[in-house]
Amino acid sequence: TWQSTLWIVMAFFSVVIRDLAYMMRIRVLTNNELNWERSFIVIMLWECSSALAPGIIGGGFFFAIFILSREGVNMGRSISVITFSSFLDGIFLAVMAPLVYWIAGKSQLFSGIHLSGALGAGFFYSFWTVYFIILAYKLFVAYALFVNPYFIKNALVAIFSVPLLRRFRRSVIETGNQLIIASEDLKTKNFRYWALSIFATFASWTARYSIVNCIIHAFQGSEALPDFVIYGKQVVMGIIILVSPTPGGSGLAEVIFNDFLGGFIQQGLAPTLAFLWRLLSYYPYIIAGAIILPRWVRKKVFDKV
Repeated sequence: TWQSTLWIVMAFFSVVIRDLAYMMRIRVLTNNELNWERSFIVIMLWECSSALAPGIIGGGFFFAIFILSREGVNMGRSISVITFSSFLDGIFLAVMAPLVYWIAGKSQLFSGIHLSGALGAGFFYSFWTVYFIILAYKLFVAYALFVNPYFIKNALVAIFSVPLLRRFRRSVIETGNQLIIASEDLKTKNFRYWALSIFATFASWTARYSIVNCIIHAFQGSEALPDFVIYGKQVVMGIIILVSPTPGGSGLAEVIFNDFLGGFIQQGLAPTLAFLWRLLSYYPYIIAGAIILPRWVRKKVFDKV
């Protein structure tokens, strides 16, 4: 129907908003050193590396720093920008997780076809355990970026002072110095810098989670749906998937989708909608990376050696 078509179009629109917001954020954080085209390339390669790397080891964090540095942003600022980006993502999760829990409640957020009893309790405790680990890590990052970047430099120098890594020590010292400079630079940023960065972060994550709402609406006709509960369940899913040992949370993401959201989907359609969800929010970045990466490596890596 035209309503189904409209909701599928809205799902695609959510994907576009998600990526545009990320592009805007990377431009703001680099003081517009990247134009829109280069921002698109950075975000696509970053998303591709995140899709291929398990979240439990940081996803595409380190590759993102490499990408940005090869795009002409000095190493210290690259570390600062990617670390600060990760910190902003953490702010979103730190704010939204308790908010949706408080508004929607435990019974609605953790209801599911196969998540009753001990297994449901396991997911509940896993969610809060991962949440507080993330919160502690983000507070550590905030300390490193805004309070004492010298600690990070000294820690890196100590790690790279062991015999096996000592040949990289000089580069690490330089990186630490650049990180300190970038940290000092962050402290001088004005309100517009912070406002745009936080706005882009929340816009991107909201668009990311809106994809599922749109897909479910497309296949549920005119039936009323508790959109905030569906949104809140995705916040829970997003946090639990972070500990997945598989690339991009593959496998676990689909299983959780079926369990957490199956109650809002017509019987038998959940696996199909889970695949459609990943088709829109996961596989396009792998394809984009496969197309962009060879040319980018040839131009930005080999030509600069």
